[in-house]
Amino acid sequence: MSAYIIPVLFISLFCYAKYKKINAYDTFVKGAKKAIPLVIDIFPFIATIMVAVALLRTSGAILLLAKVFSPVFSFLGIPGELIELVLLRPFTGSGSYALLNDVLLQYGSDSYISRCACVILGCSETIFYVTTVYTSQTKVKRLLYAIPIALIASVVGSVVACLICKVI
Repeated sequence: MSAYIIPVLFISLFCYAKYKKINAYDTFVKGAKKAIPLVIDIFPFIATIMVAVALLRTSGAILLLAKVFSPVFSFLGIPGELIELVLLRPFTGSGSYALLNDVLLQYGSDSYISRCACVILGCSETIFYVTTVYTSQTKVKRLLYAIPIALIASVVGSVVACLICKVI
């Protein structure tokens, strides 16, 4: 059933456009033309985040932070094997999924650690990536409260994820 959702959606949109006498192809091309400047505007911000993540991982700073925060995360119930994942998730989605792959390969898909890692990725967001894209396209530049609250929510989500995985 789910394999038919996208084709049905496209057919429905084309039928609606035909009904409203809108040229769907021209409208699509106009939208694509508007996307190019958007990509050019966003690219420097995304490149900066990618470089920062690469520097964190290559320099070993993320492992050092994991060691520093290990007692705090252990107290909160987050396994030590997932500290790097929790710290890296606010910066990058693809890097987080690479870490998830490593966890799944090392501990197996049915282990407590793997289940926690999967739920942590499902309940958290790439906070700095999203705020970078958002602030690059809006006039909102002051995120004094938004980022700390989002980071706290991400940690709380990780704690609850591990608690739920432990209970279930």
